[in-house]
Amino acid sequence: MAFMEKPPAGKVLLDDTAPLSAGIEASQSLHSHTEYIIRVQRGISIENSWQIVRRYSDFDLLNSSLQISGLSLPLPPKKLIGNMDREFIAERQKGLQNYLNVITTNHILSNCELVKKFLDPNNYSANYTEIALQQVSMFFRSEPKWEVVEPLKDIGWRIRKRYFLMKIKNQPKERLVLSWADLGPDKYLSDKDFQWIVKLLPSCLHPHIYRVPFATASESSALVIRAFNEKGTLKDLIYKAKPKDPFLKKYCNPKKTQGLELQQIKAFGRQILEALKFLHEKGFPYGHLHSSNVMLEGDTCQLLDLENSLLGLPSFYRAYFSQFRKINTLESVDVHCFGHLLYEMTYGRPPDLVPVDTFPPAPSDTVVAVLEVLLSQEACKNGMPTISRLLQMPLFSDVLVTSSEKPQFKIPTKLKEALKVAKECIEKRLTEEQKLLHQHRRLTRAKSHHGSEEERRKRKILARKVRGVWVAWPVGQCGEDSEGDFLGNSVSEVPPLRCSSDLRSIGVQLLLFTKCMKSTGKWAVLLMPFLFHPFNCVYVCMCVCLCDRLRETKRDTHTEIEREEHSGHSGKACEPHLRVGFKYTKYTRFACTNNQVQKKHRLHVGNP
Repeated sequence: MAFMEKPPAGKVLLDDTAPLSAGIEASQSLHSHTEYIIRVQRGISIENSWQIVRRYSDFDLLNSSLQISGLSLPLPPKKLIGNMDREFIAERQKGLQNYLNVITTNHILSNCELVKKFLDPNNYSANYTEIALQQVSMFFRSEPKWEVVEPLKDIGWRIRKRYFLMKIKNQPKERLVLSWADLGPDKYLSDKDFQWIVKLLPSCLHPHIYRVPFATASESSALVIRAFNEKGTLKDLIYKAKPKDPFLKKYCNPKKTQGLELQQIKAFGRQILEALKFLHEKGFPYGHLHSSNVMLEGDTCQLLDLENSLLGLPSFYRAYFSQFRKINTLESVDVHCFGHLLYEMTYGRPPDLVPVDTFPPAPSDTVVAVLEVLLSQEACKNGMPTISRLLQMPLFSDVLVTSSEKPQFKIPTKLKEALKVAKECIEKRLTEEQKLLHQHRRLTRAKSHHGSEEERRKRKILARKVRGVWVAWPVGQCGEDSEGDFLGNSVSEVPPLRCSSDLRSIGVQLLLFTKCMKSTGKWAVLLMPFLFHPFNCVYVCMCVCLCDRLRETKRDTHTEIEREEHSGHSGKACEPHLRVGFKYTKYTRFACTNNQVQKKHRLHVGNP
C-alpha cells in the first residue's frame, strides 16, 4: 500500500473553508486619497495573519461585484467634498469595518472567490479557469471524442473547481458537464492510489448515486464527466433557481424559497440515507453532503461529487461541525450534514445558527423529532446517531425503496486499506482542529468574563476584603529583610491578626481565612508547610492565595514583614508577631526564626 502522510513538498494546500477575519488597524491620508491598513487572519491563530492596504475605491469595486448576490451590503456612501477630514475618515473607517464584518460572517459570501481575492491576494491570485482549460486541453489530446461547448461560470461555490458544458462529437445533442478540481488539504492518498480509485468511480452503480460515465486524474487534479440535468439539483428545486446561474445569484438571497411536502421529505430523506449507508459499508469516505450535491431524476435523489473526498477537499459545512468535538468521524459528519439538508428541505432555507434551540412548525412532528437528534444542543454535544438508527425512526421507517438496479462498487482490498488510512488522517486533522477551537473558545470566554463590569466590581470588593485579612504567628527575631520584601517594595502599616503560639490555633485561623475567601465566591489555596526545630518549635506558615480574579489588586496590595515588641499580661515580654499581607508579585520571600534568620521560603502568589 502506497501512502503519504503529508501533501507533496513545495505545494501549499490551503483549506478554503477556513474563515478569514479582518480588522482595520489604521488609516493613512496621502495627497488625494486615504488608505486603510487591514489586518487579516486565517482561522484562530494570530500568527497566521497579514496586512493588506485598501482604498475606498477597492471596497466600492468589491461591493459592485457582490451585487449579484442580491444582498444589501452596508458599504458607506461616497463623498466627493470633505472626504479628507479627520472626523469623516474616522466615521468611514467604522463603516468599512462593519462592512468587513458582514461579508466575513456570511457563510456564502465569505467562501466566494471575490472576497478571498480581496482579503488574501497572495493565495488567490491565480486564474483557475485558465488552469482548468489547460488541464482539459491536455486531456482532449488523448480523448478527441469530447468537445467543450461553453464554460459554466461560477455555478459552484468552490474556488478551485471549474465546470464546462460538454458534448460528444458523434452525439451533438447530448449535453454533459465536465468538472475539474485541484487538490485540497485532506489529500492523503498516494498519487498511484489516487489515480486508481478515481478511475474506479464509473464502476459505482447505485440507484441513489449519480452515474459517472468518465473520470480520470493526474498528480495534481481530477476530471470527471457527468450527464447534464436541466432540472438541476435539490437546492435548485427548493430555491426555484436555474442550474446555469452563478452560485451567488441562485442561493445567497433568493426571492422565492419553498419547503418540500411531507411525502417528498420522507422519500428523498430515505433515499439519501440509503446511499450514505451503502458508501459507509464499502469503506468509501464521503463527507460532502449538502443540497447542491443531490441531483434530481424525477422522484429520485442521487448523490454527486464522490471524488471530493479523494481530492482532499474540505466540506461545505466544515465551519459548523468543526465546533463540536463529538462530530469527529466522516460517518458522523455525513449524519450531521444530513440534518442541515433535512432542515433545508423542511423550511426552504438553511438554519441560521447551529445548534438550533427551537424548531419552527413543521409538516409533521416526526420531522422535528429527527431534526432534534441531529441539530439540537444536546445532539451536537453528545454526538450523532447512526444511519441505521435514523432509518428506524418513524419518519423514514415506513418508506418503501424499490429499484431494479442492484448496487455494486468493487474496491480492491489493497485500495480499501489505503482509503481506510486516508480516512483516519482526515479525521485526525479534524480532531486537532476541533481541539484548538475548543481551547480558543475557552480562552475567549475567560477573557470576556474577567473583563466584564460585574467581574471588575466583584474584584474591587474582594480586594477591600483581602486587605483586612491578616495572618500572624509568634516568632523570635526577624532578620533585616523583615522591613521590606526582597523586591525592594516598601511595607505598609496594617494591624495584625493576633494568634497564640499553639499550632492548633494557627490552623483554625487559616481555616477561617479559607472560609472567608470561599464565602466571597473566590477560590483560595492555602499551603501550610510547618517546620519543627528539634530544640525550639518554629511555626512557619505559608499562605498562598491563587486567584486569577484578583489581577486588578496587584498594584494595590503589598507584602509586609514587620516586627513589633509587646508586653504580656504576666509582665513577660511576649514574642513579636510577624504580619503578612498579600502582594501579587511573581516571587516574595520572607524568613523568620526565634533568634535569627535561618530559613528562606519562596512564596508564589501568581495565578494558578
